[in-house]
Amino acid sequence: MSGFEADLRALAPQVLGTLVRRHGQFDACEDAVQEALLAAVTQWPSGMPDDPRAWLLTVATRRLTDMWRSESARRRREEADALRTVPSEPSAVDDTLRLLFLCCHPDLSPSSQVALTLRAVGGLTTAQIARAFLVPEATMAQRISRAKARVRGGFTEHDGALPAVLQVLYLIFNEGYTAGAGADLLNTDLTAEAIRLTRLARAALPDEPEVTALLALMLLTDARRPARTAPDGGLVPLEEQDRTLWNRDQITEGVRLASSAMSTGGLGPYRLQAAIAAVHAEAPSAAETDWRQIAVLYRILSRIAPNPMVTLSHAVAVAMVEGPSAGLALLDTLDDDSRVAHHHRLAAVRAHLLEMTGDPTAARAAYLAAARATASAPEQRYLTTRADRLRADPPAPPQMTTSSE
Repeated sequence: MSGFEADLRALAPQVLGTLVRRHGQFDACEDAVQEALLAAVTQWPSGMPDDPRAWLLTVATRRLTDMWRSESARRRREEADALRTVPSEPSAVDDTLRLLFLCCHPDLSPSSQVALTLRAVGGLTTAQIARAFLVPEATMAQRISRAKARVRGGFTEHDGALPAVLQVLYLIFNEGYTAGAGADLLNTDLTAEAIRLTRLARAALPDEPEVTALLALMLLTDARRPARTAPDGGLVPLEEQDRTLWNRDQITEGVRLASSAMSTGGLGPYRLQAAIAAVHAEAPSAAETDWRQIAVLYRILSRIAPNPMVTLSHAVAVAMVEGPSAGLALLDTLDDDSRVAHHHRLAAVRAHLLEMTGDPTAARAAYLAAARATASAPEQRYLTTRADRLRADPPAPPQMTTSSE
């Protein structure tokens, strides 16, 4: 992406957020911003204005005015807008954050929250979002259109806004870090956008420890990205990664942010996950990982934010501390959980634990079951390869890892 394109992507949600705050009418404001961006593409190469945001805001506002003047309800809209009171003019960061909160309104489904956030705040095209989630562009366009219709009235205060925003950012990052389907393991556009938006949220909410912790978690996880895929695109598990390839700058920043978030008092799910990621990041090698500390952190996390995926990771840590049988016992509690009973990661973790116990036949069957259950080609290859190794020459019990690392 060129510097010019990056500038436009950063400015677009700022301008859209300001317009929606002032006027409501999400669809009309978005159309006006798109026309202002097109005007910028045409005019800015000959000379950038001194205040690009103000320029875009002026052009978009004029476009809104032209549209409303041509409508029969112009007077009613103008009267309604006149009643809106804005005590003080928020900053561009504040407006972008308000737009992010609007896109993550709990009246929307999680998939619609993600799609609308990527479209309105992230600046991705409908085609880009559709490709990321492997759905037809028309399907994604309908999803975004329905979401915009639900929030057409503009900003409203609602309970649970911040957790919803953090969850959406977390979902965007996870989909980019381990794509749920397709030929590629990673979608760096999504991970980069999730980190950018989380930085923006932290800039506006510097005293919210869970926002700081989520940014730390993303940075510490993304730091492993250079070592996570082989030259052929295959998955490299955590224990086999070349840690010299990890991004040390991201780790340094992530550990600092995680420590800051944990020092504020109280515990939250992102603070605990960031602390776990920091333990992994600071271990000189897989063998030197402090699994006992990780197991304790997961036990606390499972109490304050119970989730089957948390239980999966907790089982891994328990297996490393107490042995694979203890980890398998914890996994057994998920067999009747409809959210994860048929998920490939449950079968994959079970396969690893069975391999640790020295039962290659059961482990191979679980690897193959996991491979059949995932739509990710790199994960399929990884799991099938592990199964084939057990059939050809059963190895010694391995160190623990998971297919998601």
